[in-house]
Amino acid sequence: MVSKTLSEIPIIDFSLFDAGSIETKQIIVDQIYHACHDVGFMYLVNHGISADLVQQVFAESQTFFSFPVSSKQKYSWTNALSNRGYIGVETEQLEPERPADWKEAFSIRQDIPDAPLSQCNKWPDIQPSFRPCMLNLYAACSGLASQVLKAFALALHQPESFFSAHHGNNYTLRLLHYPPAPSELKPNQIRAGAHSDYGCITLLFQDAVGGLEILSADGSWIAAPYVPNAVLINIGDLMQRWTNNKFCSTVHRVVHPNGADSSKSRYSIAFFGHPNPETEIVCIEESRGTYRPAISPPIRAGDHILAQLNAAHVPQLQESGYPATVS
Repeated sequence: MVSKTLSEIPIIDFSLFDAGSIETKQIIVDQIYHACHDVGFMYLVNHGISADLVQQVFAESQTFFSFPVSSKQKYSWTNALSNRGYIGVETEQLEPERPADWKEAFSIRQDIPDAPLSQCNKWPDIQPSFRPCMLNLYAACSGLASQVLKAFALALHQPESFFSAHHGNNYTLRLLHYPPAPSELKPNQIRAGAHSDYGCITLLFQDAVGGLEILSADGSWIAAPYVPNAVLINIGDLMQRWTNNKFCSTVHRVVHPNGADSSKSRYSIAFFGHPNPETEIVCIEESRGTYRPAISPPIRAGDHILAQLNAAHVPQLQESGYPATVS
């Protein structure tokens, strides 16, 4: 879904959600509702995640992606069910009409005790400081995502735990590196093709190298620039379905920057919140009405996420020799 016409992405002081009066909390909830309904994106400032921790994760990310491809491939992503590990440049294709994305990534999910090796995180032993740093950010983002989901519920006149109770710890932390464009870049190839996110909520930390854009209803692309010490929040497809399109899952992309930044790498850190796999996503009753029936049929969250991951990854992984199995 594209966002409604907009001129800028709202900036919201999230510290007032818990620290202010009841009246102030309601003002923040109302601001979040309008951001989710009208734009699908918002910046949160004073969100409680340490800027030093975020910078440590960026540094660890830059170190990992600086290793030779042969070293990084030892920790390769193998299937959508696990959704952990490294994927190389041109391995993911978010926009079918364009060449595969000019980026590489590394995904981390919850460590599950006694899980099969195929369902475990692929921690790089070449970088001992990587794991504790990522786990610290994972925990911090889990806490913030839970709080934002509570604000979403209140904005829709639901019990505060309505959404957060269905998420548990089903999150994915994804490090992203967009290398400088080579001279042999394919026609119409960009850093990340136009897409909407699959789950309910995304937290994004980005560096100052530009390129992220969101799509407005009039067909124009609007920049989502770096805002110091802010986290950029956006709505995913399952939240749009859950709210019967009251919240919009806005299409976005990453293009190559112009000017001095054109020769620079871009780094970002995405934290994706997906409902527990068994959760059935049915639009909440308050989002329906005589003139607003359910727009989307019920769907099992895990089935939706798995299908989207396979659609974006598997063809390219098969070509690269990755196993295509999801079981």
